[in-house]
Amino acid sequence: MPRRLYTCTPSRLNTWLDCPRRYRMTYLDRPAPPKGPPWAHNSVGASVHNALAAWWRLDLPERTPEMAGTLLMRGWLTDGFRDEAQSAEWRERAREMVERYATGLDPADEPLGVERTVATRTDQIAVSGRIDRLDARGAELVVVDYKTGRHILTSDDARGSLALALYAIAASRVLRRPCHRVELHHLPTGEVAVWDHTDESLARHLRRAESIAAEAAAADEAYKTRIPKPRQAEGLAVDHTPYDETFPPRPGNLCAWCDYARHCPEGQEAAPRKESWAALPVETA
Repeated sequence: MPRRLYTCTPSRLNTWLDCPRRYRMTYLDRPAPPKGPPWAHNSVGASVHNALAAWWRLDLPERTPEMAGTLLMRGWLTDGFRDEAQSAEWRERAREMVERYATGLDPADEPLGVERTVATRTDQIAVSGRIDRLDARGAELVVVDYKTGRHILTSDDARGSLALALYAIAASRVLRRPCHRVELHHLPTGEVAVWDHTDESLARHLRRAESIAAEAAAADEAYKTRIPKPRQAEGLAVDHTPYDETFPPRPGNLCAWCDYARHCPEGQEAAPRKESWAALPVETA
């Protein structure tokens, strides 16, 4: 019998690496455990991404910096903020952010894709993902990923990103054009972190993805066929005992940002959950 391909996204693979327990609760448990409150920084990121995607879909004469700000205001998401005042402050900051970024764009330089889904497969995995923007520069494709967080990005972030590498591989195969450059556009600072992959470095990322997928696929199979169903008493957290060997928690600082922290005693002990607006930069919170 042919081997069944492991269907995944880069996010799924990275979740397995970060914490198998969170992976299980995210992708396998049905119904999934209730998540914690939404995060304000995710609202900022989604609002900015949506505005820039909509901007590129406008007719050319409408692609002005001011219109980018208008689109941001129209589609502003309010989840996770401390109160209406904080949301309004960040809406204005995000408007300024996207207008400043759009000022540096050539509206006539049409991308090959905006929020473009690409996919590829090997003999082990079928991987897909959505690229924020796919540019054509000469004969090459360039993967562009927008970032709005407070972390200052470097070329090492671009080089080490499994997601960007897989996007580059998939885009190249789908569009039959070479794709080696990946870029992280940090809108708060205007900085761009760039990495030019080689065929060999992309192949290494693909082998790494297959290795992660093999572990996750084995755990998925164990969940389906050998591990008892989860037990949950009325009003109590899930009993993780049958899962801990296959889906162990990996407690650490990241637990403070986990959507499933309230279902994980080890995570709560390692790092209490942050306030939903805690990832917004301190000086502008």
